[in-house]
Parts: sequence; C-alpha cells; structure tokens
Amino acid sequence: MRTLCAATLIAEMFVIALAALVVVRLGDAPAGTVWTVSGIAMALCVLLSGMIGRPGAVQLGWALQAGVMLSGFVVPVMFFLGACFAGLWWASVHYGRVVDRIKDERAVAMPRTAVQEPPG
Repeated sequence: MRTLCAATLIAEMFVIALAALVVVRLGDAPAGTVWTVSGIAMALCVLLSGMIGRPGAVQLGWALQAGVMLSGFVVPVMFFLGACFAGLWWASVHYGRVVDRIKDERAVAMPRTAVQEPPG
C-alpha cells in the first residue's frame, strides 16, 4: 500500500504546484497567499508519502483529498482534478491493501528454507 499511496501523493504535489502557477498568473489572489497555501499542501503530500504506514495517515490523506477538491473554488478545474486524485487515492488504498494481503498470504504459504552456504 505504501508504494501506491506515496506515488499518488507525489503526483498530487506536482499538480498542486502547477495549479498554484495558474492561480498566480491568472487569479486575483496575492502570490504570497497562493504559495503559502500551496506550499503547505505540497509539504503535506511529501510528509504523508513518508508516513503511510503510520496510524491515521490514510485519514489525513483523505482530508488532503477534500482540501484539493475544495481548491476548485479558486481554480475550477481543481474540482475535476481533485475528484480524479480522490479516486486514485481510493484505488491506492484499496488495491494496496489487497496486494499487502496477498503478499502476507504468500509469505505464510511459502516454507522457510535454510540459507545454504556456497560450496568451496
């Protein structure tokens, strides 16, 4: 699950940065405010990508997804992109757990073999 979720969050960080560039260029918001809010969101993406295995990280990821969707009030296309990333987040969490479960089942099913020393 870690790999899928981390990849989603890092990709989302780049989308947030690109959206910030659009707002600074075309929006009415002050550049300092845009970069502060976007910088916090990008930092959260990076921090969460490293914390995926910890308790509460997935829920914080959902809160981040909601925040990205709400940024659509500033950049309307973010409603769509936020929904896309929320779907990717769901898929990363869901299928990541499925893959983890399959790996665990295979690890239990495989007999442990002793490490053999090379001849010589």
